[in-house]
Amino acid sequence: MNKVILKVGGMTCSACSSGLEKYLNKQDGIKSASVNLVLSNVLIEYDDTLNIKRIEEFIKKSGFESLGIYKEEKEIKNSKDKIFLIIFGILSLLVLYISMSHMFKLKEIPYLNIKYPINYSITLFILTIPFIIYGKDIFISGIKNIIHKTPNMDTLVTIGVLSSLIYSIYNMIMVLKGSSNNVHNLYFESVAIIIFFIKLGRFIDNKSKEKTKEAIKELVTITPDSALIKIGDKEKEVTIDEVKKGDILICKPGMKIAVDGIITKGYSHIDEAFVTGESSKVKKTIDNKVVAGSINIDGYIEYKAEKIGKDSTISNIVKLVVEATNTKTKAQKLADTISSYFIPSIIIIALLTFIGYIILGYKVNEALVSFVTVLVVACPCALGLATPLAIVVSEGLCAKNGILVKSSEILENACKVDTVIFDKTGTLTYGTLKVSKIYNYSKYSDLDLLSEVSLIESKSTHPISSAFKDYNSKLDIEVKDFKNIPGIGLKAIVNNKKIYIGNSKLIKELNINNTHVSDEDDLTKLGNSIVYIIEDKDIIGLVGVKDIVRNSAKDTIKELKKMNKNVIMLTGDNKNTAKIIARSIGIDNVISEVYPSDKVDVIKKLIKENKKVMMVGDGINDAPSLVTATIGVSVNGGTDIAIDSADVILMNDDLKNVTDLISISNMTLRNIKQNLFWAFFYNACMIPIAIGLLKPFNISMNPMFGGLAMMISSLTVVFNALRLKKWRRK
Repeated sequence: MNKVILKVGGMTCSACSSGLEKYLNKQDGIKSASVNLVLSNVLIEYDDTLNIKRIEEFIKKSGFESLGIYKEEKEIKNSKDKIFLIIFGILSLLVLYISMSHMFKLKEIPYLNIKYPINYSITLFILTIPFIIYGKDIFISGIKNIIHKTPNMDTLVTIGVLSSLIYSIYNMIMVLKGSSNNVHNLYFESVAIIIFFIKLGRFIDNKSKEKTKEAIKELVTITPDSALIKIGDKEKEVTIDEVKKGDILICKPGMKIAVDGIITKGYSHIDEAFVTGESSKVKKTIDNKVVAGSINIDGYIEYKAEKIGKDSTISNIVKLVVEATNTKTKAQKLADTISSYFIPSIIIIALLTFIGYIILGYKVNEALVSFVTVLVVACPCALGLATPLAIVVSEGLCAKNGILVKSSEILENACKVDTVIFDKTGTLTYGTLKVSKIYNYSKYSDLDLLSEVSLIESKSTHPISSAFKDYNSKLDIEVKDFKNIPGIGLKAIVNNKKIYIGNSKLIKELNINNTHVSDEDDLTKLGNSIVYIIEDKDIIGLVGVKDIVRNSAKDTIKELKKMNKNVIMLTGDNKNTAKIIARSIGIDNVISEVYPSDKVDVIKKLIKENKKVMMVGDGINDAPSLVTATIGVSVNGGTDIAIDSADVILMNDDLKNVTDLISISNMTLRNIKQNLFWAFFYNACMIPIAIGLLKPFNISMNPMFGGLAMMISSLTVVFNALRLKKWRRK
């Protein structure tokens, strides 16, 4: 299955996005299409029967324009829109003054007032023509979407404005023929002001939307435009595009790392805050990875280019954030469904209003005013923006704080979690293990025994293997038939002997009589993880390995308990060791000595009990558990982002990001509910007024104020969503 994000032109409201989405999802070969109104793009999953060119044809047939593969770039300032708004703002004031000065007893412009019907009509008509040209994109979009049976906000405005325009032209012709009374039935000013307000609203709306994307833009612009490449003994400055995988690059103090790579010479402290959200500087030396965009603080380093362009960490982060904003929450799906029926319903309501006025004996011009007002005021934009704006702001906020969320549904559901399960090794602890004590029951020296273990463990990815890296074997020994036994340990053939390394379950698995239980108990009482060394069927060694608890673990558990979350430690480690670690950080519920498959069973059981389970693990060994949980959170230190199996990736070692995620989720859900309330409240109030149901109470509205109200409703939602940016960790 292939995946692509395309930039789409011509979308102006939620009816556009839902209409395009519905159309694309009906096409053969497209598995799923999700349109993002805020970012003006569409995420499409498709099979091999299609290609991008064919998909772009689908977009064109649906009434929109594909602008190619979506790429978040530096914002290009366009002053034309602002200049046009100023010009048409002045023209709007002139139109309003000419058409309404007599109503407010202001000084009238000689020969251009209502006392001179012909001059008055022609002047307003001439002044309205530039507005028609200015709003041609609205009319083109509105008509195009009628043809493609996907009516949108532009459709409502087009019908309303053109109705007013045609009716006004008719009355102007009657004035020219000598019927002066028809001058009171001109609505040229409504045409002009509605177009101006819509343009003004979209300008402010677009500016506000740009603010919601700031965090994504910061990620994109964080990498430098050039790099220092080492050629022999010389250095040369080149553009990023000229760097190839395997090139040796130079980074001096104060410079940014140009591409993802591995240090080959030197050491320094690196600022990776933009990726991890962690303010403290990280010491990096030979063989350590560096990430593009991070800042070299105080040392000279040389590094080999590993990941460039779309393969880089930053590109993967941006891709994940953008893809996440294209997924739909339940609230968004509901809003999109309502929007898809909303526009046709409003057109019917407007027509019924017009017919009703005529039947009740009102004049055509009064019926037309109410008809146009209903069309203009009933904007579904606020409804369509309510959820995606909040999601885009929150996704950016999470990314800025080192939390990568792969789906917007996670932001909607994280605060609903009632059970948080932590793996121990590499999650609650750093996974930085050290050998604390060894019981040697063999004929080998301690060093030779540990060297042999190190040789076998070097082929494993389990965190415990790191405890033996200081004993790298200098022995010329070949390891054969290496095998990982999930949840138990390792097996290999060394010097024609079967060597097993693992926990106490290994003894039971091999059916060996364990005469060293007391030694094991002594180690576990001190908080050690247990590693047995077995040669053939004989226990030749017992090693105690200690881990370091993460600094933030205790505070995180305390905060989760304050949030009324049930916290569980789920580990394959020894029961006593697990309890000692759990007790030190405040976890009461411990499930230990479990296989990876057992972890999955524990989570499944909790989910069957209607629990919302968040599993926090290392992203590699805990992959099945992360996938099974309601929400899987990976503490992986920013590596292997693209292939991680979790729903959420924590880019640093700070477990407080778990509570941050829940806090941001809670705030996001509350913000979405507020936005939806205001969107529904606006339409519930404005449509009855536009119809004229409150006229008996002297409450009415004309199309101009309808356009203004429509703009204000959208801005209310936009500014409320932007409040999310004020979130700070408690």
